[in-house]
Amino acid sequence: MITFLAAAGTSSFFRVVADGGALGIVLWTVLALLSLAACSLVVDSLIRVRRARLLPAGLLALIEEAARERDLQKVRARCEAEPGPLSAILLAGIERSSEGIEAMRESAAAAAEMEREKLLQRVHFLSVVGNLTPMCGLLGTVQGMILAFATLGTEAGAAKNAMLALNISQALYTTAAGLLIAVPALGCFHVFRNRASKILLALESASLDLAGRLGGGCGEGREDETP
Repeated sequence: MITFLAAAGTSSFFRVVADGGALGIVLWTVLALLSLAACSLVVDSLIRVRRARLLPAGLLALIEEAARERDLQKVRARCEAEPGPLSAILLAGIERSSEGIEAMRESAAAAAEMEREKLLQRVHFLSVVGNLTPMCGLLGTVQGMILAFATLGTEAGAAKNAMLALNISQALYTTAAGLLIAVPALGCFHVFRNRASKILLALESASLDLAGRLGGGCGEGREDETP
C-alpha cells in the first residue's frame, strides 16, 4: 500500500479519499477510470497505428503484381482475402471501375478519407482523456480548498491543524493525480497522431496510385474491345 505523509502525522491515501466525502470518492473513481481508459487507448493505438497493419508489404506486393497484369478480379480477390484499410480503399475504387479512372480515383479517395477518420477518431480519445483529467483534478482542488477554509471557521486547536492539513493534502493529491494521467495521455496522443498521419499519407498515395493504374488498365481494355 502506498503511504503518504500528511502535515500532521501519517495519513493513508485511502483515508484522504474517504474524508473527501461523496464528491471526493466520485472524483477519485472518475480519475481511476480515466487512467484505465488512457492505458487501454495507448495499448489500442500501439496495436492499430502500425505500418505493418495499415500498409502490409506482403499484400501491397501481391496487389501490385495483380495491377501489373491489369486483372481487377485478382486484385479484388487479394483484397477480400486480407481485409484492412488498404483493401477497403481499393475495393471502393474497383466497385466503380466501369465508370472510368476518375470515378475510381474519387471513390478510392473518399474511402481513404473514411479510413483516416476511423483511425484518428480512436487516437483522439487520448486527447479527450488528457483534457478531462486535469479538470477533475482541479475540481478536487477546489473541493479541498473549500473544506480547508470551512475548517478554519469551525475547528480550533490541534484538531483544526490536522483537518486543515488533510484538506489541503486532498486538494494537492487530486491535482497531482490529474496531471500524472493527463501528461502521458497527451504525449501519447501527439506521438500516435503524428505516426498515424505519416502512415496514412503513404497509404493514400499507394492506394490512389494503384487505383489509377487499375483504372488505366480498364480504360485500355475498353478501347481494345471497341471495334
